[in-house]
Amino acid sequence: MFLRRLAVALPHSRSFLSGGNNHDLASAISELNKEMESVFGEPPPIGHASSNSNQYMAQEPQFVSQKVVDSTPGLTHISSTGEAQMVDVSRKESSKRTAIASCKVILGKKVFDLVAANQIAKGDVLTVAKIAGIGGAKKTSCLIPLCHNIYLTHVRVDLMLNAKHFSVDIEGEAACTGKTGVEMEAMTAVTIAGLTVYDMCKAASKDIQITDVRLECKTGGKSGDWSREK
Repeated sequence: MFLRRLAVALPHSRSFLSGGNNHDLASAISELNKEMESVFGEPPPIGHASSNSNQYMAQEPQFVSQKVVDSTPGLTHISSTGEAQMVDVSRKESSKRTAIASCKVILGKKVFDLVAANQIAKGDVLTVAKIAGIGGAKKTSCLIPLCHNIYLTHVRVDLMLNAKHFSVDIEGEAACTGKTGVEMEAMTAVTIAGLTVYDMCKAASKDIQITDVRLECKTGGKSGDWSREK
């Protein structure tokens, strides 16, 4: 009789468990305990299975919550509630910081020859793009919402004609003495310079590509020096 009742009760208990209904599950366990007591003359011992099950059910929400917190380390622009924020750097120490970034503007042979001969209708492509890149670095905090307004001590933008790839290779450097890095300033400098090259040359070709925008190296700050492996 007990086995028949047990077979009937177990499917219900499994459905209660999968549905997350703790009250119904507790009722099913209580009925099973009463059946076992009527058969064996004493209530079942409180074993590891029941205690472990209760502990797992009680601790599961905490485990999930901790996993969510631990899965996103190092995202300083995200608050504890998951909202975007501007990082407070007031407690950080000032240090000299530099960053170098690069990108490539692939022109194609036709446009490359025009740029090299300074025959683009809008004027001197490389000079205009150089000035634009320097101005872009100085406006980074206006373009990137969560960047700090940094007092830059130096900005360099170099544009070099690459006859092998029919491209303009751009390198930008930014420097400051402050509490946060200048990686975004260097990357913004080369990006704006590249976009300017495109704007100056787009009348001659729409097939121009801006590629490989990346940080090459940085120095200073808590994280120390970093350089891209060649």
